[in-house]
Amino acid sequence: MTHDTNDMTQPDWSDARFETRAIHAGQEPDPATGAVITPVYLTSTYCQEAIGVFKGYEYSRTDNPTRTALQEALASLEGGAWALSYASGLAATQNLAYLLRPGDHVLLSNDTYGGTYRLFAKVLGNYGIEMTMTDLADLDAVRAAMQRNTKMVWVETPTNPYLRIVDIAGIAEIVSGTGAWLVVDNTFASPYLQTPLDHGADFVLHSMTKYLGGHSDVVAGAVIGNDPEAFETLKFHQNAAGAVPGPFDAWLILRGIKTLGVRMREHSANARRVAAFLQDHPSVAKVYYPGLPEHPGHEVAARQMRDFSGMVSFTVNGSYEDAAGIVESTRVFSLAESLGGVESLVEHPGRMTHASVAGTDAEVEDTLIRLSVGIEHIDDIIADLEQAMGQGVRVPTVSATTAR
Repeated sequence: MTHDTNDMTQPDWSDARFETRAIHAGQEPDPATGAVITPVYLTSTYCQEAIGVFKGYEYSRTDNPTRTALQEALASLEGGAWALSYASGLAATQNLAYLLRPGDHVLLSNDTYGGTYRLFAKVLGNYGIEMTMTDLADLDAVRAAMQRNTKMVWVETPTNPYLRIVDIAGIAEIVSGTGAWLVVDNTFASPYLQTPLDHGADFVLHSMTKYLGGHSDVVAGAVIGNDPEAFETLKFHQNAAGAVPGPFDAWLILRGIKTLGVRMREHSANARRVAAFLQDHPSVAKVYYPGLPEHPGHEVAARQMRDFSGMVSFTVNGSYEDAAGIVESTRVFSLAESLGGVESLVEHPGRMTHASVAGTDAEVEDTLIRLSVGIEHIDDIIADLEQAMGQGVRVPTVSATTAR
């Protein structure tokens, strides 16, 4: 996995705390210059000492030193033996799907990211991959949904957008011995709050665009695991398909990872305050946040997570127009897709990130609002929600034609 010819001299960070590993693992000072920050290796090809004799790298689709540093850091943070990085979270999802064959069955949560559903249902389904959606938070439902040809169980926890909690160890026990892979999308938690491999997952997946990057300035994905044979297969597919991040993208993720612990603590603290505010607001019908004691998955979340992250969803009393009126009236919160940046974001999942599940069993309520609570001052965050929810009516959308 590593390409450093002086690997034996590299420090072992395995016993260090998370925050220390986030800054140092895979990120030793550059041996050529002593630079303390990993350089951006903007190169496509590498000089060979002789035909087939490499100094460490051959071609940057296959490997790149900046990407190597990122992958070593990711493996350390998730407690895995290896990590692979990709051009997006969905590219990482697709690479895992290459482990499947026509006729294989995938068990997917009925509360999952719309892009994941779209890939399995509308792309991979055309190649003979079967899919069933069920409530993975219900272990009895999981047992009932498993089939003889089930080869992959795809978990999000917390889920997107209803923030349900799935018992990773419970699913792992069900999957054990069946020949199926257990994949956990850890995007909403980040490795600072949750390490699924420790609970029996085979693979951890990230959209690094979110909390790992943390600044809404890069798109990337990752897969982390322990199985050496699976690594060789996925690595071959990564190189063959070519959906890899560029070196500057890898560098941006490395920069974001350095502050992941600090950011996740602040995201979680702010989200707890937001959830408490929403619970007491007369315009709110229901709050979805695993940090609330009454959340049905709270006990499992407290057991397998370090904290409860910065994502909060809620439904409003009324109609779509009432929900739209709120999301279009915020000032601190930007109306935008994605999540996990330092800035607060608000969206309407049913018409935005989860539009692809409309008309399915996973359809999202029209009154649901999803918040990615940032690390602005909490008083400003709550004041913004208060003023937006006090509007009570939808803000008219001015079309380009009208504006002219």
